[in-house]
Amino acid sequence: MSPFTGSAARTSGWEHLRVETDDGVATVTLARPEKLNALTFGAYADLRDLLAELSRERSVRALVLAGEGRGFCSGGDVDEIIGATLGMDTARLLDFNRMTGQVVRAIRECPFPVIASLHGVAAGAGAVLALAADFRVADPTARFAFLFTRVGLSGGDMGAAYLLPRVVGLGHATRLLMLGDPVRALEAERIGLISELTEEGASDKAAQQLARRLAEGPALAYAQTKALLTAELDMPLAASVELDASTQALLMTGEDYAEFHAAFTEKRPPKWSGR
Repeated sequence: MSPFTGSAARTSGWEHLRVETDDGVATVTLARPEKLNALTFGAYADLRDLLAELSRERSVRALVLAGEGRGFCSGGDVDEIIGATLGMDTARLLDFNRMTGQVVRAIRECPFPVIASLHGVAAGAGAVLALAADFRVADPTARFAFLFTRVGLSGGDMGAAYLLPRVVGLGHATRLLMLGDPVRALEAERIGLISELTEEGASDKAAQQLARRLAEGPALAYAQTKALLTAELDMPLAASVELDASTQALLMTGEDYAEFHAAFTEKRPPKWSGR
């Protein structure tokens, strides 16, 4: 995402999210615990716009996406979204569904790692938000459920049919998206849906520790690694190795590459600048 901005001012407050930043780490919390952090139209739009702003500012080096209360996110609010969409025409429905996909694209395309901190339920759209993250850190209470067919819709919502087979394989993805059965933490770890399984109640701490490690590392190298992982999913090998070569050549002109050599020579830890 381009760092260049127009006339619009930076958003001073987010109505549908709690956003905290600390020395390069942003923590974005879905904060409707009484509704198991069910998503509203406003929450989707805020996530889309927040990720775009943080991507332009380049001040954030890692982001933790978390949920307040008993779970991560129960998906779209039944009354405020499902009920409301029943009265929308096709054009309005397309606008809404495109917006939800824009959130997933923003998570995948932002130039910093995104870590989903998971406990309790991650269902429907909540499961896809977690799926879109670069890392999923979960405690044993976490459970995923891709519930779209349970409400009469396609399981391929918000890019789930693209992302999930690439994470867990086509066989597991077919089962999860077609049947909508819950997947608890131990099975999720076994099939590769969880990056790190913590002790109960420890996912937030572990996610913050990972975010801090990433924030203190070579940010530009991480950004380009993330970009290549996304871009090369559908590339032939020849195009992928050429893109890798071009990327490495550019990074070899950067300050961090020279800093590693200096630090190695001087027998000290590198001081990464992200440039």
